[in-house]
Amino acid sequence: MFQDFTSPFKLRSRGIMGMNQRNHSYISRYNDRSKYPLVDDKLKTKIIAEKAGATTPALIGVIRSQAEVKTIHNMVKSWPGFVIKPAQGSGGKGILVVTEHKDGVYTKPSGATINEEDVERHISNALAGLFSLGGKNDVAVVENLIKFDDCFDGFSYEGVPDVRIIVFQGYPVMAMMRLSTSASDGKANLHQGAVGVGIDIATGKAVRAVQFDRPVTHHPDTGKELALLTVPHWKRLLTLASSAYEMTTLGYMGTDMVLDREEGPMVLELNARPGLAIQIANGCGILPRLKHIESLGKPDPFNYPTPEQRVEYAAKMFSHQNHTTL
Repeated sequence: MFQDFTSPFKLRSRGIMGMNQRNHSYISRYNDRSKYPLVDDKLKTKIIAEKAGATTPALIGVIRSQAEVKTIHNMVKSWPGFVIKPAQGSGGKGILVVTEHKDGVYTKPSGATINEEDVERHISNALAGLFSLGGKNDVAVVENLIKFDDCFDGFSYEGVPDVRIIVFQGYPVMAMMRLSTSASDGKANLHQGAVGVGIDIATGKAVRAVQFDRPVTHHPDTGKELALLTVPHWKRLLTLASSAYEMTTLGYMGTDMVLDREEGPMVLELNARPGLAIQIANGCGILPRLKHIESLGKPDPFNYPTPEQRVEYAAKMFSHQNHTTL
């Protein structure tokens, strides 16, 4: 079982970082705005990740104009399942997951079905910027469906869980896993009702879980005890997250990754403005960890620890055993 939970009031008093401080002291200070397009555009993120040797979901195709919308059906005909996402979408908006399709009928993770016109309408909305940052015109990225790793059976409902790791100056400082629920429509989005599980940087084991910022001990749909969650390939995931610093040179970012049954750890997205709910999921503030990394001094580009070395250091310094859960 998880430790006892305390009130949001106590949470605020224990190194919790607020949005204004995040924006002013970390995002503005450590992130070069000229690098934002690398992470705000999922297609560009995929390209830089693959150039760096990271695995990403297979790209089926890109739809760039309304004239190409109807090509989607031929594009995916040989792919059993697929995902359509706006390249510049945010907060999980505009992501359409199809687990199977036949004769113009497309099945979603919930079992609900949509037709060809529904799929085309979704893509048209994505191109028009309905789901995108600032409402700008966008493109629709079509990717292969991630194969759910069996080790997460019962921990997620109708969707693939993902791992969010906050990376500061290349060091992984805090992590959580986001588990889909019926409330979140099979998407790993906390605002829509996914469960956030704080993960110990040192071990990959669950330390606390919340849904809608309230403590939970079991998955609301499957009844699985969340304290039993342990993320496999944890060091590989941390190293992949840490290496995003070299990919982007962004000092403060969120890395979103998944575990594919066949391909192993994969990069899904990188985020220059990661949210703060990860602190609630972990039951502790991120500020002390950020300040510790700052105390190490400005990174020396000619003599900087490798991603592997940074992971070892973070595991030692930010182990759950070394920090009091609120």
